[in-house]
Amino acid sequence: MSITPNISLAAGASTVAVVGCGWLGMPLAMNLLTQGCRVLGTTTTPEQLPVLAAAGIEPRLLQLGSDFSSAEEQSFTEWLRQADTLVINIPPRAAVAGGYPQLLRPLHRAVAAARTRSVLFVSTSGVYPDEPRLMRETDAVSTRDAASDVLRTEGHFVPRYGQWQSTVVRLGGLFGPGRPPGRFLAGRRNLPQGDAPTNLLHLTDAVGVLSTIISQNIWGHTLNVCAQSHPLRRDFYPAAAISLELESPTFLPENQGGKLIDSSRLRGLVPYPFVHDDVLAALPYC
Repeated sequence: MSITPNISLAAGASTVAVVGCGWLGMPLAMNLLTQGCRVLGTTTTPEQLPVLAAAGIEPRLLQLGSDFSSAEEQSFTEWLRQADTLVINIPPRAAVAGGYPQLLRPLHRAVAAARTRSVLFVSTSGVYPDEPRLMRETDAVSTRDAASDVLRTEGHFVPRYGQWQSTVVRLGGLFGPGRPPGRFLAGRRNLPQGDAPTNLLHLTDAVGVLSTIISQNIWGHTLNVCAQSHPLRRDFYPAAAISLELESPTFLPENQGGKLIDSSRLRGLVPYPFVHDDVLAALPYC
């Protein structure tokens, strides 16, 4: 799997801490290593610690939750003092329902205490309402009383008093090696919203965009990240299933649309050339 063309590391971003070295975080960390970064990384699985170390990542076990103690928070804060930039890549599914802001609150306190220079928060385009219209970044605003757990959590890491720099990236639906989209709906029948556009992002481009934001010091923004093409669900998912020789899903004969994620702001700010802007053409790269 290609990740992204090498981009020279911007001055001052020499140490990056990646919280969540999983399916997305691990290739991101490895890409940052190729750019000359010192990379710290966390995992929730003890067995992954030697895997991270073997890749050149300085590993740490981090298991957030209700039993995360003040001593563990202090230890994490001291660890974080080594880093110039923190990447937070913990999916909402890691928390119990309604508990995502609470789960990540210790990280917020650690960022403030460690005086971290910059924070890249990995969010999702799922924060937008499911309405049949174009969705720009201003269509979902992070506030203390936002209905979405993810929106409220974004707000933890957007500084109100200039303590650090931050950028929030709202990623489209991720797919790629180990996560082929043909399996998502294979064999299902009479699915709704066949005429809704897909809003997808290949792993290669997710890593490329995140790496470029860090290397180019692109801070102070909320950015949608997805491929340029948005084939309809009734066209994309059957093609994706067939590419894996699986049974094609079927969709109801309705014309109900859905949200279309606009990534034009990202493309005007981040000098990254997408590898898989055509998501149908990207199916063999999964």
